[in-house]
Amino acid sequence: MKTILISGGNGKFSNALIRINKRYKILAPNKKQMNILSQNSISKFISKHKIDYFIHAAAFTTPMAKHQIELKKSISTNIIGSANVALCCLKKQIKLIYISTNFVYPGKKGNYTEDSSLYPINKYGWSKLGGECAMQIYKNTLILRICMNDDNFPHKSAFSNYLTSFLKKTEAARITLKLLDKKGVINIGGKKQSAYNFAKNLNSKVKKIKLKKKDKILLGLDTSMSINKLTKILHAKKN
Repeated sequence: MKTILISGGNGKFSNALIRINKRYKILAPNKKQMNILSQNSISKFISKHKIDYFIHAAAFTTPMAKHQIELKKSISTNIIGSANVALCCLKKQIKLIYISTNFVYPGKKGNYTEDSSLYPINKYGWSKLGGECAMQIYKNTLILRICMNDDNFPHKSAFSNYLTSFLKKTEAARITLKLLDKKGVINIGGKKQSAYNFAKNLNSKVKKIKLKKKDKILLGLDTSMSINKLTKILHAKKN
């Protein structure tokens, strides 16, 4: 049985991976057991186990507005921490799967493909793109640009004029486990729709609201992605 090491072991995405897994041995250390801000901490943990895949899911994510304020945390966690993971995987030649985001795209026209120009919408997107740079240098890597939300929409309202490719975290985790041996960049998301339409399918009581100027600056207008590449890969795996 192959072993997956997941950083960010206490996060919702990591928990989803663990919950649906039926094929792999999964190690999900907490921050005390393995801290991505320390190469020594990562190396010590890796040296104690035979690791086949490292899913790097640890990140400073939400609320995204905090990336405008907590600059040091954004840089150290998402850029330096990711570089530390890449260096440790390089040393041991471990396959690395990096969980990135659709926010690395400009967020203006949507339907972004893996080859679209990158110009992050916000500082969170920039921090994740910084992490991607290390992954592009270490070629034994798969970068997954995922557009996901909680299985139960966590907010009381959602934007009706904000287009995206939201996918539930559990489904994103299920797809991730099918792609471990791939390399390069793959978009993972759902169909293009408004955030409100996605949310109301999970909670009929969600209220409809509109993007304000500050929201447009932080989130963009259309962060949807093309998932044609993903669809072809998954179709080929079935046949």
